[in-house]
Amino acid sequence: MYPNLYYAFKDLFGVEINGLKLVNSFGFFVAIAFMVSGWVLSKELTRKEREGLFDYTEKKIMVGGPVSFTDWLVSFSLGFIFGYKFIGAFLLPDVLQDPPAYIFSMNGHLLAGILTGLVMIALKYRENKQEKMPKPESRIIRIWPHDRVGDFILYAAAFGFLGAKIFHNLENWNEFSKDPIGALLSFSGLTFYGGLICATIAIIFYARKNKISVVHLADCMAPTMMLAYGLGRIGCQVSGDGDWGIANTKPNPFSFIPDWMWSYRYPHNVIGEGIPIEGCTGPYCMQLPQSVYPTAFYEIIMCLVLFGLLWFFRKKITTPGRLTGLYLLLNGGERFLIEKIRVNTRYTSLPFQPTQAQIISLVLLIVGIIIYTQSPRWFANEKRPRPAL
Repeated sequence: MYPNLYYAFKDLFGVEINGLKLVNSFGFFVAIAFMVSGWVLSKELTRKEREGLFDYTEKKIMVGGPVSFTDWLVSFSLGFIFGYKFIGAFLLPDVLQDPPAYIFSMNGHLLAGILTGLVMIALKYRENKQEKMPKPESRIIRIWPHDRVGDFILYAAAFGFLGAKIFHNLENWNEFSKDPIGALLSFSGLTFYGGLICATIAIIFYARKNKISVVHLADCMAPTMMLAYGLGRIGCQVSGDGDWGIANTKPNPFSFIPDWMWSYRYPHNVIGEGIPIEGCTGPYCMQLPQSVYPTAFYEIIMCLVLFGLLWFFRKKITTPGRLTGLYLLLNGGERFLIEKIRVNTRYTSLPFQPTQAQIISLVLLIVGIIIYTQSPRWFANEKRPRPAL
């Protein structure tokens, strides 16, 4: 396991870069998931724009004018924070023995922060000098949905993280009540469905505000969401963030797969779960007492296959909403099944003792069936793709 990129580079390349302790492995792969999925979403939005399923909006902007005080302040502030914390991690001794404590502390390198802030101001000045006009003028620009992918990603990341934290702490209330601050600031402890629900609400609000068809946007995001989930699970598997399965001590019945794909003890996991590893010193020296099903790895495979399925059908299913319904069916079914062998809090007072994820996945299955079957009636007035030329 690689709790952060420092350990990955040390093991794979034999180099020790102290500042990489700041880059959590889970967060690194989540960032990759957002970037790759954003690129895929942009391509799909552009395709549907060519089919006439989206319209543009117009916005008046001023070009060629001077930089405002707010822009100067923002540029310096971003540079200062980056230099003070991130560059400071390379310059200050022993600050990364506990990366979370360093990140949320006031500790940092003041000179590096000031210098980086000044560099950002210089770059802003150079950019403005190149664009400055003798007389500033107003222009009308067209903004298409694919131009807003950055905003979609920002809303999904911010509200997704918030929802994932809320739902996880509700599911594990006893742990949260013991250390509320630690639970909120921890890099682990995220519930996918909480993030999905809150991010969906935020993106719907943003789409309506900017006059973007919600149903066509949802169809574009259906394969994208499945891809993001599959790529994000790589971070869970690599870091060992607790998203593993129940104990599996049965011998590997498949000689053609490595043993870790069948059962794994997650040594050096990021949450410090289990028993000490003999001979290991320092942080991240724990491993599980028993081998478990590597459910995060299974979800990586399943979700990437389901992404391929949705991507294949995205041009064949032309009824608005149906691809979204199919996504909900596949996502709900996949998660309901994996929960059978996954460690999670179960509601023992309910029939079948389901987990929170199983309850939500059942709801998604029902909603998916309803949307898939009712889409022709509900979205009859939505735009349809233009005939192929």
